[in-house]
Amino acid sequence: MMNCPAFSIVDQQSEFIVVDKAADINFHDEDELGSGLFSQVKSHLNLSELYPVHRLDKMTSGLIIFAKSLVAAQSFQTQFEQHNIQKYYLAIAANKPTKKQGLIKGDMSKSRRGMWKLLRSQNNPAITQFFSYSIGAGRRLYLLKPHSGKTHQIRVALNSIGVPILGDALYNSTAATKNTEATDRGYLHAYALSFNFAGEDYCYLLPPNSGSVFNETAVTEQLNELTQPWQLAWPKV
Repeated sequence: MMNCPAFSIVDQQSEFIVVDKAADINFHDEDELGSGLFSQVKSHLNLSELYPVHRLDKMTSGLIIFAKSLVAAQSFQTQFEQHNIQKYYLAIAANKPTKKQGLIKGDMSKSRRGMWKLLRSQNNPAITQFFSYSIGAGRRLYLLKPHSGKTHQIRVALNSIGVPILGDALYNSTAATKNTEATDRGYLHAYALSFNFAGEDYCYLLPPNSGSVFNETAVTEQLNELTQPWQLAWPKV
């Protein structure tokens, strides 16, 4: 299967494609920087039809689904709206949260410089669960399960509890300058997907393959010890 620097193919079914998005690739086309992920996937696979059903931030690597037909796209969009597609992310941050696992919940509001912030109100909250694991050097690996799909949700959630993601220039500019080894990328990765499509169950698990900190032995060993995320005992929300 044809791959390119922006992505690699994880699976291709008759109605959808799952790709591994590289870090620092924009989803949409950028005037000065050229074609984004969507255009590149469509072009490289020579597809006449391709439909986006969800997105990843530019800095985020990992699993993303594209539908090959409008009917399939509508089915996926309905499943996302009904929270029937389970998504799991990995992140690395310095400092230790007050709890090793927990729930981060609150409304989100636009802040400055394209940033968002978490509010105490609960009218239409962003909901994120997490487990965290020590990986040494004052850092922790986070396994996160978002129950909503809001812009910058995981980045804002971790920032709100005082552990902004390493290499996140928007939410962790101070930490990035202090941790020079973490400036090679933003340490957020779409790690796993679990869903049912047309009566068949699909599960995808993809560890990150770029980033000096993601490639450290302590991270690799911790990932090897983790249970598949959809099998963990996530507390009921």
